[in-house]
Amino acid sequence: MYSEKVMDHFSNPRNVGEVENANAAGQVGNPKCGDIMKMTMRIEGGRIEDVKFKTFGCGAAVATSSMATELVKGHTIEEALSLTNKAVAEALDGLPPVKLHCSVLAEEAIKSAIADYYRRQGIDPTPIVGCDVDCAHCHG
Repeated sequence: MYSEKVMDHFSNPRNVGEVENANAAGQVGNPKCGDIMKMTMRIEGGRIEDVKFKTFGCGAAVATSSMATELVKGHTIEEALSLTNKAVAEALDGLPPVKLHCSVLAEEAIKSAIADYYRRQGIDPTPIVGCDVDCAHCHG
């Protein structure tokens, strides 16, 4: 059912916890399944120097959180914003169709943290991030 990469990132998740001296934080959730993802980042000079996550959810939610942090760590904000849920799922060698929403949450958590970073800088994140990732506002 799950690929070896999904099982590896679930059993040995990378970047778990909270970034010390974070200047970006985002939290998203899926009310249908109950998964909650929180990502914290330290962004310096437009680059994600450190990123960590805390996820409450199923194995696929943990695996997608772990993979997403690996895919953006050390990259620019622009590169992180271009990361799609499809790319996260592909990096894990696929997810079962009923678990694809986990990769969507991972993408949204990254965008939520980056939106928070821009807000802290006094910049409206909507034109940059595409939305403010206030899912309750958009999807409620």
